[in-house]
Amino acid sequence: MTIRVMLVDDQELLRTGFRMVLQSQADIEIAAEAGDGARALEVLAGTTVDVILMDVRMPRMDGVQATRRICLDESGAPRPDAPKVLILTTFDLDEYAFAALKAGASGFLLKDVPPTELVSAIRAVHAGDAVVAPTTTRRMIDRFADVLPVPQAVGGPPALSPLTEREREVFLLVAQGLSNGEIAAELTLSEATVKTHVGRILAKLGLRDRVQAVVLAYEAGLIKAGGHA
Repeated sequence: MTIRVMLVDDQELLRTGFRMVLQSQADIEIAAEAGDGARALEVLAGTTVDVILMDVRMPRMDGVQATRRICLDESGAPRPDAPKVLILTTFDLDEYAFAALKAGASGFLLKDVPPTELVSAIRAVHAGDAVVAPTTTRRMIDRFADVLPVPQAVGGPPALSPLTEREREVFLLVAQGLSNGEIAAELTLSEATVKTHVGRILAKLGLRDRVQAVVLAYEAGLIKAGGHA
């Protein structure tokens, strides 16, 4: 299956570099390009795209606003048929990148990412995975805890009501940044069983990936800065 990619960045030279890397891959096609978020939305109205490489800081409409418009509907619920968005940042732990993750992005990459990692990341998000390691997500929460919204009572334990007791245990361990293997060891389960639990948790809570699970857990007050449950 060919992965249709859209490049959104106000620096034409950067788009050219990414295009050269990606066009060399047999399973990736550059479907569209745009120089800012507003133009990206216009192009998407008439173009089928699977994965978007989205810059953060752009004129007219930045990457956070564009990501929110692409990934979430008017009520803030995820759009199931939306393209996957990979945020491009210049600096690690860019506060805008974290905002974009909350807006529905599937992960973030630094602009100097090695070509092999860029290609792997695109394939990963196309397959439904996140490209931000859980520990990195937790580190982002630690970094920006002071500027994130205060957890609301409405997002507390009732937010996990669809989950079974075992699924809640798995969810909290995911939120603390544990890998499937680490969760399996913690709960004396097989990795395959943990993977099944994680898939069901994401489906029941309407989350696209583990990144959004960590964000939900923080906003619900289930974990605090430092990654503690």
